Amino acid sequence: MQAQATISSTPAVQQQTMYRILFAISFVHLLNDSVQAVIPAIFPILQQTMNLTYLQLGFIGFALNMTASVMQPVIGAYTDRKPSPYLLPMGMVFTFFGMLGLALANQFYLVFLSVCLVGLGSAVFHPEGARVAYMAAGTRRGLAQSIFQVGGNAGQSLAPIMMILIFVPLGQLGAIWFTILAAVAFLVLLYIASWYTAKLRVDQPKKKLQSVRAMSPARKKQVQMGILLLIFLVFARSWYHAGITNFYPFYLINDYGITINQAQIFIFLFLGAGAVGTFWAVH
Repeated sequence: MQAQATISSTPAVQQQTMYRILFAISFVHLLNDSVQAVIPAIFPILQQTMNLTYLQLGFIGFALNMTASVMQPVIGAYTDRKPSPYLLPMGMVFTFFGMLGLALANQFYLVFLSVCLVGLGSAVFHPEGARVAYMAAGTRRGLAQSIFQVGGNAGQSLAPIMMILIFVPLGQLGAIWFTILAAVAFLVLLYIASWYTAKLRVDQPKKKLQSVRAMSPARKKQVQMGILLLIFLVFARSWYHAGITNFYPFYLINDYGITINQAQIFIFLFLGAGAVGTFWAVH
């Protein structure tokens, strides 16, 4: 009877939604994306302090986004074959040293290398962070994804406010304060990685017993076309999103004569609306 009770209770455990893990990974997503979004937010500061051209600023934005995006499928493909819970806190180490380097950089190439480290840290976080959200979702996968995503969008929307409060009074050196955010995220990710490791020990034996379901060629083609369409839509959305967050403040400052602080308010409204929209759309 005891064995039967244990077996019957297993599905309930499998379907349980782990809200503490979801909110923890969403909080780290907020910290990670706020740090990443701070870099384009401080472009006006970098232009003033280092006399950078728009082309150089474009290369900095390109390095950040290409490192953060292109490396994500590489990391994801690796962890699909070999799940690595402690890659999560290790990725945040890259972010920590990237922001430290950005605060102390006095030449363009040092800024370039620093943002590549931040981008690499973000690339490590996102695939594994999404996996954690999926594992902790239970039966509430839509809600879990919205909790995870809204953390990232909220972090992006906070970057302009941080720009006003930190970078305008402190200048480029203000980036050093964001190493504290990276350190906090590192500690939270250690906790998440511990849960992730324990979850793998429970789930992996069950996966070995599951049979692999064959997919028909027609269905496989539909899935591939769906993925390609999704990639195109994300690419198009990211194109204008990056353009607005990277260079719209310069347009407002140069054409309307407003201050850096006032320009950041408009970016905050744009990103904040995205955070609200993401939650309701995914939820």
